[in-house]
Amino acid sequence: MAYLLFLIGAALLVFEFYTAGVGIAGVVGAESFVLGGFGFGMLPTRWWAVALLVVAMLGYAIDVQTGVPRAWSVIATISLTVGSLWLFDGASISWNTLVAGIGGITLAMTSGMPTMVRSRFGTPTIGRGWMIGSMGVAAEEIKHDGVVLIDGALWKARVNRSTPIPAGDPVRVVAIEGLFLEIEPEEGGARDYREARD
Repeated sequence: MAYLLFLIGAALLVFEFYTAGVGIAGVVGAESFVLGGFGFGMLPTRWWAVALLVVAMLGYAIDVQTGVPRAWSVIATISLTVGSLWLFDGASISWNTLVAGIGGITLAMTSGMPTMVRSRFGTPTIGRGWMIGSMGVAAEEIKHDGVVLIDGALWKARVNRSTPIPAGDPVRVVAIEGLFLEIEPEEGGARDYREARD
C-alpha cells in the first residue's frame, strides 16, 4: 500500500504541476506522497530505490512537457522498474501490485499526461465559433494583419482581401484560422458571413 500511495501521490503532484486547476489533485497527491513516505519509514526500505522512484517521476515530468515520450521516458521507466523491484530489503512486492504500479504510471505518463497537456495548451483556439459574423472595429489600420476590438476585447486579425482597413472602420468576422480572426470591412463585404466562407 505504501508503494502505491507513494507512486499515486508523485503522479498527482506532476499532474497538478501541468494543470490550471484549483489544487485538489495537488492536495490529494501531497497527502498520498507523505503517507507513502511514512510507510517507507516503517518498512525495511532501500532508500536508493526510493530515489530511483523519484528520478522516474522527474524523468516522466520532463517528457510530459515536450508532449511526446522520448529518452527521459525510457530512463524513467527503467528507474521505476528497478526501484520497484528492489524497493524493500528482505521482502518483495506482489506481481499484481508491481503491474499496477509500473504499468499504470508508465501508461499515464507516456499517454495520458501528454494528451492532457496538449489539450490544455490547445484551449485558446477552442470555443470562438460564436464570433463568426460578429461586428467589431479596427483598432489600428490593418493592411494584412492587425488588431480589432470585438465586444470590448482586442483580437489579432487578418484581412481577407488586399484593400487595407483604416483604424476605426467597422469590420465583420468571417472565419477563424488558428490564432487569427479573418475579417472583412463592413462596407463591400459579404452580406452574410456564410457567403465569405466560400
